[in-house]
Amino acid sequence: MNADRPRVPRRAPLEAFLTQQWLRRGPVAWALWPLAALYGAAVALRDRRYRLDPGRSVRVGRPVVVIGNRIAGGAGKTPTVIAVLDHLRRQGWQPGVVSRGHGRADLGVQAVAADTPADVVGDEPLLIHLRSGAPVVVGRDRVAAAAALLRARPEIDVIVADDGLQHRRLARDVEVVVFDARGAGNGWLLPAGPLREPIDTPTGAGTALVLYNADRPSTPLPGYATRRALTGAVALEAWWQGTPAAAATLDSLRGRPVLACAGIAQPQRFFEQLRHAGLDVQEQALPDHAAFDALPWPAATPDVIVTEKDAVKLPVDRVRRERPGTRVWVAPLDFSPEPAFFAALDTALAPLSPRREG
Repeated sequence: MNADRPRVPRRAPLEAFLTQQWLRRGPVAWALWPLAALYGAAVALRDRRYRLDPGRSVRVGRPVVVIGNRIAGGAGKTPTVIAVLDHLRRQGWQPGVVSRGHGRADLGVQAVAADTPADVVGDEPLLIHLRSGAPVVVGRDRVAAAAALLRARPEIDVIVADDGLQHRRLARDVEVVVFDARGAGNGWLLPAGPLREPIDTPTGAGTALVLYNADRPSTPLPGYATRRALTGAVALEAWWQGTPAAAATLDSLRGRPVLACAGIAQPQRFFEQLRHAGLDVQEQALPDHAAFDALPWPAATPDVIVTEKDAVKLPVDRVRRERPGTRVWVAPLDFSPEPAFFAALDTALAPLSPRREG
């Protein structure tokens, strides 16, 4: 490390270690396999209960699109939700969102507003609301969250459930299963591997779609590819005001050291995208959903660039007060599934709602 660059904390060692072990069937994975077998038995029992008693899943009076992943950690659920919401609106739907809200202290039902702190509703639900403008309600009980959403906004005609793939109590019409380039890892269940459930788990929906957060499939399951690229950069204050990112702003950061700070599941992908854009970045990888209870970069850091998921936890006045000498930039992601994915989604939803004018 250069002497003129500040020292920064590293990502949680256990998290990084397990992520690497889940890519292969090595000694650590084999040692954890008995626990994975017990976990698999519990998953199978859950699925059997819902399969034998379909009435356990509750319908809420609107079509439900569930977006989730079968591997632990982020695989691209949040950008998928935002892309789906944007598409549904273009098609004439009025979507709303329900989500658990990872990291919340209170698991009760609560609506998300633009000024709601991320630690109250979760960083991803807040980002979804800010990016899409769609109404969002969080709650551990997705059925109760959906009911609250429809009471507040009865005009909603389709519900998108964020990270609800394993929440079988909310009946769904369409499942979108998201994988990234890791695929299914070593193919084993937690904790010996990354899988929350087998990749061939029978769907609880009329239609199941697989979307790869990569340019090609990473499992044997047929699915659709996605193009990912940074749209540019924007100053933190302007981002909060809704100003779009610009490629010219990202280009202006070339030629000087920039600290790239990311509290996401796959921070290395963010760092590589910044380097591909020509930036000289020092990496500061934080645990996924890092709370930013204390700003993690040294006071002498002149430029920091973050993801949108991290930006929602960085109020402008706080950054000015605690790091007055730091310029914070936000680099949003352009996440574009191939057109065939949206065509398949439209086909699945077409019979689920009365014909809409226009």
